[in-house]
Amino acid sequence: MGLNIAYIAGQTPLDEDEKGDLKIQTITTQQELNEFEQKNIEQAIVWYLSRSFKIEKVLTEAFICNVHQRMYGEVWKWAGIFRRTNKNIGVDKWEISTALKTLLDDTRYWINQKTFPPDEIAVRFKHRLVSIHCFPNGNGRHSRLMADLLIYKIFRQPLFSWGAGNLALRLDVRKKYLEAVKKADGNDIGLLLAFARS
Repeated sequence: MGLNIAYIAGQTPLDEDEKGDLKIQTITTQQELNEFEQKNIEQAIVWYLSRSFKIEKVLTEAFICNVHQRMYGEVWKWAGIFRRTNKNIGVDKWEISTALKTLLDDTRYWINQKTFPPDEIAVRFKHRLVSIHCFPNGNGRHSRLMADLLIYKIFRQPLFSWGAGNLALRLDVRKKYLEAVKKADGNDIGLLLAFARS
């Protein structure tokens, strides 16, 4: 019996090859997958929040990939590796590295020039990162952790609350999040900024 995933609004479906890269073959249900992923993510959050990082390290492709790998590496073989297929969202698979480099360069510029307040820099970074959709799955959670690392470790500001609910379990909170992301897709970052601190 293979893994049967019930996707919720805004989730990126995995193809069969990607599903085949599940490291724990005893996982067969969505609930089991969620539990293993959540445990892995929580360990990654604790690890990153207990360390110091310089901006020069955080804003690199290697760091972006390492964060994803640490978040999902106990569950998925493709953790931390750029996706090899196109999805229902994100840039073409061949454009990931280029789009990510542009985002990292833009973010360095925003920080150096103080183009936006810290919250807005972190939230704009998060939004562009999830829009690129670097990995087969987990891009939303990954981009939120990256924004948290920017705001907390680089800007020395409080962590974001992201609606103060589990976006996989609380569908009302997830709906607000997706509405805010959609507005940001249209260059209106206000709702996502507010959601990040709600």
